Amino acid sequence: MLDAFDDVNDVGSYLPEFVYGANDGIVTTFAVVAGVTGAALDPGIVVVLGVANLLVDGFSMGMSNFLSERAERDYERTLGSHTTGTKSPTRTALATFAAFVVAGTAPLLPYLFGFAGSFPVSVALTAVAFFAVGASRALVTDRRWYLTGLEVFAVGMLAASVAFAVGELLRGVA
Repeated sequence: MLDAFDDVNDVGSYLPEFVYGANDGIVTTFAVVAGVTGAALDPGIVVVLGVANLLVDGFSMGMSNFLSERAERDYERTLGSHTTGTKSPTRTALATFAAFVVAGTAPLLPYLFGFAGSFPVSVALTAVAFFAVGASRALVTDRRWYLTGLEVFAVGMLAASVAFAVGELLRGVA
């Protein structure tokens, strides 16, 4: 994946796509895990819905990012700007999709490997993934790794809690 980028600075310019894709991949995949668990449905449903979410939502986000970047370029051309977009629409799509799928796999791992009591392991892996995504921002910024890690961890786990609460609330509907 990183071969698609010229150097570390090039990768850094796509940081928003990596963070956005990774964070959303973790959140939406964990939403499936937490919702299914909260609703007390069969754990096998987690695998089917989780993998579907990874591929379809990741593709959708990548293509949406591609179209967004193209729209920005078209708008700048319409205004007569000679500095149309510095990012490649294809690379923004790839960065978003790859980050979504790679990071979004974390909540699914215990279910894919059939661990008994998968939900607590999924919660732990989700927490670690959120922190790792945040901390990795420090590689290309001047912020402290543990602060950026905690920032994404806190926001992500709040979103994960909402997903579990919705599953609990809707328990028995399905």
